[in-house]
Amino acid sequence: MAAVALPAMLAAPAQAQAPDVTRIVVGFAPGGALDVLARVLAEKLRVSLGGTVLVENKAGGSARLALVAVKNAAPDGKTILMSSPSPVSIFPLTYSKLGYDPDKDLIPLAHLAEVRVVASTGMKQPYKTIGEYVNWVKGKPADQGVGLVTMGSPIHFGLLSMGKTTGIPLTPVPYKGSAPILTDLVGGALPLSIDTIGGQMELYRSGKIRFLGVSGAQRSAFFPEVPTLKEAGIPGFEVASSWFGAFLPAGTPPATVARLEKAFIDAAKSPDVRAKMETLAMEMTGQPGAMLRKTIQKERAHWKPIAEASGFKGD
Repeated sequence: MAAVALPAMLAAPAQAQAPDVTRIVVGFAPGGALDVLARVLAEKLRVSLGGTVLVENKAGGSARLALVAVKNAAPDGKTILMSSPSPVSIFPLTYSKLGYDPDKDLIPLAHLAEVRVVASTGMKQPYKTIGEYVNWVKGKPADQGVGLVTMGSPIHFGLLSMGKTTGIPLTPVPYKGSAPILTDLVGGALPLSIDTIGGQMELYRSGKIRFLGVSGAQRSAFFPEVPTLKEAGIPGFEVASSWFGAFLPAGTPPATVARLEKAFIDAAKSPDVRAKMETLAMEMTGQPGAMLRKTIQKERAHWKPIAEASGFKGD
C-alpha cells in the first residue's frame, strides 16, 4: 500500500496546482528571515494578483537548488525566486560549476529589503568598541576566530578585508546557524561574531550581547547608537549587508515582468509589511528590478578581487 500511495502523494501537488497559482520559491528552510518575508509578501500578493500565492521552501545546495528550480520553470510569471545575495552575486566567483548563470537565466524583478550585519560580542569580554577589540586580539592567535554562518558570503569576504586592514590574521569559524553562535557569544567562548542583526535583537536589548559595529554606509535606523564598522575604522563592510530580492525565469514576457514588479514593490512599501519586518530589523526598500541588477553587478565587481586573492572555492 505504501509503495502505491507514495508516488500518488508526491504527484498530488503538481496535479492539484491550478493555472492561477503563483509559487514563491525560497532556498532555505521555513522560519528564517527570508522565509518570513516571503510569507508576509504572499499575503499582500494574493490580493493584488487576484489568485493563490504559495511559498515553497526548497532548501539545499546553499540555495542553489531553489535557483535551478526557478531557472527551469515555465517563464509565465507563476514561479518566482526570492533570494539573498550569495547565490547571484558571490557564487559565480567561487563555484566552477553552478548549474546556472544568474545573469542569463534570471530576470531581476525587485529589490525588496536590506538586512544589516553586525559585529557582536558577549558582555563578559573586556572590549566595548571594535577598536578595543582589535587592540585586544592582537597577539592572541587562540582568540582570532570570528564566528559566521556562511563561508563564501559577503560576510566572509568582509572579514578577510577586515583582517587585511587591521593586520590581524582573523580566522572565519563557520557555524551551522545563528543560534549556536549566540550561545558561544553569551557564554564567552567566542570573542566576536559577524552575522545578520535580526536574530540578535532581543539579546542586545536585554543586555546579554554588545554590538560593536554594523555594516552599511550609514547607521541603522533601528540602532542609531551603534556606529558603522567604517566609522569605527574598519572599512570593507559597506557592501557586506545582506539583502533580499525577487527574480523571474529568463524569457518571461515584459508585460508580465512589469505587472509583477509593481505588485512586489507595492507590497514591500506597504506600511503593514514594513511594520511586521521591523521586528527582524529588516529595512524594506521596494526598488525596481533595474536597481537590483545594478546592485548585483556592483557587489560582484567589489568582491571579485577579494575572492580571487583568498583562493576560496565553494565547490
